[in-house]
Amino acid sequence: MRRIVLASAAMGTAILIAACSDSTNTSPSSQLAITMASTYSAAPAGFSSLTSSYAASGDEGPFMPGFGPMGGHGHGGFEGPGRGPGFGLGFMGGGLFGPFLGDGVGPFFHGDSACAYASGTLTCNSTTRDGLTVKGTFQYTTAAGTAQQKRDSTTDKVVSSITVSGTETHHRDSSTSVVNETSSQTITGLAYNSTKRTISGTTAGTETTTGTSRQGAFTAKRTAGDTVSGIVIPVSADHTQPSYPTAGSVIRSMSATVTITGQAATTSTRREVITYDGSATAKVVITQDGTTQNCTLPLPHGHLTCS
Repeated sequence: MRRIVLASAAMGTAILIAACSDSTNTSPSSQLAITMASTYSAAPAGFSSLTSSYAASGDEGPFMPGFGPMGGHGHGGFEGPGRGPGFGLGFMGGGLFGPFLGDGVGPFFHGDSACAYASGTLTCNSTTRDGLTVKGTFQYTTAAGTAQQKRDSTTDKVVSSITVSGTETHHRDSSTSVVNETSSQTITGLAYNSTKRTISGTTAGTETTTGTSRQGAFTAKRTAGDTVSGIVIPVSADHTQPSYPTAGSVIRSMSATVTITGQAATTSTRREVITYDGSATAKVVITQDGTTQNCTLPLPHGHLTCS
């Protein structure tokens, strides 16, 4: 199952070399600092199956002490573990999903063939991969409110609800991650003659990883989520020209708490508020561990600049 909607990449920091190098001469406190610095480089495992503002391929696997998220890379991002956005340098969770940057109004997709229709709701067959099970329901309606079994050119509204849950075992080090995530989203203005799309929704999830790192036994818990409120994306007359949001807001938050045997728990939090006001510049307020910066994001696909 793929997400229905809604990437600048998280810009890298210099912690990659430190996170990947031999740590025999690195103190536990220094290793933990590296870990917390890379907290936000990717979304929790399974997040790419949800409908959210996080980049579609921005979940890289578990977040672990000494490494940051393991393996892979987010859409438009940098390969390798340990690369975080850096304070004020980029968006967390692998980046911001394309339509919020100016990629236009889509894609809007999921596989109808694997879903059963009853009483106005499509319930899709669950899929399981790497121990994580994805389930989803969808409702299609026309602009007049008529329920539909399948999407067509008259479909104007889609309401989705997706869950991801399960336990993933990581063969590299035998650690395990317990994942529990949900998303809900409403999109209107999908009909062929619509002049704008409007998106609202919420996402919330937790990823709790336990195992043994070179620092000792650990528990690393991350929470992530967002609230998308009244995002309006204009549609060009020929449906071919990309456009960026002209109204609405996105609030994104992540936090991580790492507990290593023999050490006190360490927690870090980050919050990003993106506001669109109809101009070609979105306002972004980033608060990380109690420190706030005001930033601007030129649209489409500009570089985040913070003062």
